[in-house]
Amino acid sequence: KVMTHSDATASALCPLPSQKIIFLMPPKLTYTIVTPERVVMDGEADSISVMTSMGEITVLPHHVPLLALMKAGEMRIRNGNEETLLATSTGLFEVREGGSVVVLADTAERSEELEVAAIEAAKKRAEDALVEARQKNDVSYADAAAHLERELARYRVALKKGKGKRTTLNS
Repeated sequence: KVMTHSDATASALCPLPSQKIIFLMPPKLTYTIVTPERVVMDGEADSISVMTSMGEITVLPHHVPLLALMKAGEMRIRNGNEETLLATSTGLFEVREGGSVVVLADTAERSEELEVAAIEAAKKRAEDALVEARQKNDVSYADAAAHLERELARYRVALKKGKGKRTTLNS
């Protein structure tokens, strides 16, 4: 007989010798985050939140299959009491049948990899490039704007984490 946690608690005081008590773990998502350069991370999670072209979405176990275009922004991966933040750029976010999530991103960096001073310098260069691109064509301007958006996402994630590491959520 398979028992849920509440059934097992009720019968744990006097289980029958023929009963096996099996505790069912809550389901988890499995995920892989890949860029052209590397596998950034993979593992299991309770939820994954990402910025898409339609707004922010959060995926939980048993989510329907989904394919979405990602925007530059923050990705949050929660597993138990731990939360990992990443700065991601454009790419594809796919939820597959069975709770598997695949992220194919142009860039993705864990918060502990980000350095505020370097990002501030890159953000300044991107702002200057945007001003210069206004004098050129629309393609140059769009490219400069996308670069600035990517740097702003990195900056926000770096500031949230104060340069990093995983945090434990208050219960």
